[in-house]
Amino acid sequence: MNTWFKALCLPLLLSGTLAQAADVGGVTVGGTRLIYNGEKKEASLNVTNSDTNPYLIQSWTETQNGGAEKAPFIVTPPLFRLEGNQQNLLRIVRTGGSLPEDRESLYWLNIKSIPAGSKKEGTNTLQIAVKTRIKLLYRPKGLKDTPESVTNKLTWSQSGTRLTVNNPTPFVMNFQQVKVGGREIKDITYVLPMSQATFNAPANVSGPVSWKLISDYGGTGAEHTTGH
Repeated sequence: MNTWFKALCLPLLLSGTLAQAADVGGVTVGGTRLIYNGEKKEASLNVTNSDTNPYLIQSWTETQNGGAEKAPFIVTPPLFRLEGNQQNLLRIVRTGGSLPEDRESLYWLNIKSIPAGSKKEGTNTLQIAVKTRIKLLYRPKGLKDTPESVTNKLTWSQSGTRLTVNNPTPFVMNFQQVKVGGREIKDITYVLPMSQATFNAPANVSGPVSWKLISDYGGTGAEHTTGH
């Protein structure tokens, strides 16, 4: 086994919400999320090495909770060497599974990059592996709308410092920003289809709720506001 493969794996989970690709050192992943269209046989994602040194790229999928259960997707190639200033395409293929056809399903796509370092005589070096984790959203072929087009169906309620959102739509709603009475909520994430999610609101703050979604391409949508 090459000495540069014997790297210290330090996961760095990127939750970027910008339209540009996720940058993991010399390796750039071509998106901050991946939509798997149920009408297609596969989805794909570019991985680019802008460094002059090679990297080992390892990729795999996980279930929403990241448990021992396997996700019904495989990534090919699962492991490969990416030379300097080169690009490769990851293909994500569904392997089966009984997924709901009336709503989206959330999984995770992990991409780990391990740099190749030049070993110098008498010198100890530490190689750091960086892991990118992005959302893998399976969208059944019967869903023709987008999250942005139906986000006004969300309903919000507040009890003390607990802000709850109810999502009756078939889409995962990924929040870029949520405010209550003009005050921004920290650590907001997403709400699953036909489910609820609860976030911590600032103390002694109430009023209209406003929110912005992250689009399929990682951009920020328009602001939506409702009273509650």
